Amino acid sequence: MYSAAVQDLIDELGRLPGIGPKSAQRIAFHLLRLSPEDALRLARTIAVVKERVSWCRRCFNIAEVPEGTNSAEEAPECEICRDPRRDPSVVCVVEEPRDVIAVEKTREYRGRYHVLQGAISPIDGIGPDKLRIRELLARLDPEGIKEVILCTNPNIEGDATALYLASLLKALPVKVTRIASGLPVGGDLEYADELTLGRALEGRRELGD
Repeated sequence: MYSAAVQDLIDELGRLPGIGPKSAQRIAFHLLRLSPEDALRLARTIAVVKERVSWCRRCFNIAEVPEGTNSAEEAPECEICRDPRRDPSVVCVVEEPRDVIAVEKTREYRGRYHVLQGAISPIDGIGPDKLRIRELLARLDPEGIKEVILCTNPNIEGDATALYLASLLKALPVKVTRIASGLPVGGDLEYADELTLGRALEGRRELGD
């Protein structure tokens, strides 16, 4: 058995997504081999992120607290929402903040975003009530949104989420489109190349009944 401190480190690392027991052990011993300066720099970086980074109060993308404020609880707006050059009438709905980066790399989209922070997945206990769907609906009228692009991942969970949102939005005076099938079924946006994702955005289609 490892010492209590080392075992606590392994246990905490094992709680991270995608990190199994063996990976947690490897990372723990890598950290133990680091110099004190490198280890403390990593710890400080994590602490700063937790202190300075929050969710955008408008779209729920990642947002950094402006200088001069003391807490991430003040819920700032992200850089994209603050950018006056973005088209506020078009909103691209994605699952995670990393998907925003994937779409931005295409340079084909100049609207705003809404991050659901997940996808509908009954097997994982994630229903619509656990996503930022109510917040999306609340944005439509005040922001004058005319088109909602459903840019969820082309897999079972992403398609289920897109269909659910389309059913909610079909009775509202807003155009609802889904990115084209240039993306491989079962894939994730973050792994798509810029050209493929850009063509998928260009070829988006309006969702009917």
